[in-house]
Amino acid sequence: MEQTTLFPEVRHKPHHGHIVNVASVPQRSPFRYPGGKTWLIPVVRRWLKSRPAKPTELIEPFAGGAIVSLTAAFEELAESVLMVERDDEVSAVWQTIFNGGSQQLVDRIIRFDLTLENVHAELGKRDRSREDMAFHTILRNRVNHGGILAPGSGVLKNGENGRGIKSRWYPETLGKRIVNIAHVKKRIRFIHGDGLAVLKEYAHRADAAFFIDPPYTAAGKKAGKRLYSHNELNHEALFDIAATITGDFLMTYDNAEGVETLARQHNFDTCAIPMKNTHHAEMTELLVGRDLDWLRHSV
Repeated sequence: MEQTTLFPEVRHKPHHGHIVNVASVPQRSPFRYPGGKTWLIPVVRRWLKSRPAKPTELIEPFAGGAIVSLTAAFEELAESVLMVERDDEVSAVWQTIFNGGSQQLVDRIIRFDLTLENVHAELGKRDRSREDMAFHTILRNRVNHGGILAPGSGVLKNGENGRGIKSRWYPETLGKRIVNIAHVKKRIRFIHGDGLAVLKEYAHRADAAFFIDPPYTAAGKKAGKRLYSHNELNHEALFDIAATITGDFLMTYDNAEGVETLARQHNFDTCAIPMKNTHHAEMTELLVGRDLDWLRHSV
């Protein structure tokens, strides 16, 4: 698919609301993602609870670290959850957890002696099973700058408080998160595949709710290529498919003029809300849906 160029001129004024303290949101995912949506969880809760009936299924076609899907499963905000992820390495983690390999993954994380030499030796192995790939992905996500998995990312040097590559390596915490996810896996289905294709396949589901957070370059920015292995998306195609969704959906994007234009062309509602990025700079994120009055009236 070809990357769509969207112009990076911000148009929306932010919706009046408080910036969420992410420390107040339960951390469910074993991943640390530059584009993670932990800060959006209170909004997602309000969205799902505003519906006349609990969704039969929450579908997340670009799951990534899957904080929204995991929250929905843990808090029973939907009867079931469908996670979709295209990336082979990220998918290996979810497949290992959901297909009975969670305890082995936890044991491996707990036992690993994290030194720079051991990290390079482990990541240098070439003959890898899916379980190996899952462990390598978690390891890279925790020792690379910003949790970046895309090729070319380097490992932490100084890190927090001079702890270097150990700055984000909390084996017991990671193990607990994985074990907890395994406890709710009966509510979760996972598909390793193309999010757009799955979205199109399930668009007729009036009983489903769709959380759409494409982790791809938009608004002319280059961050997507730096952060993600799969960083190209036809944004017009995504909006075209969203227009065919029978149920409800909530989409999140950079607050950019090009996104607003696409939303207007498809008669979608938009609302900008405040957030902080990984560098704690205050920004706004654009939410897109059919009717966002529930959001405006909830604050």
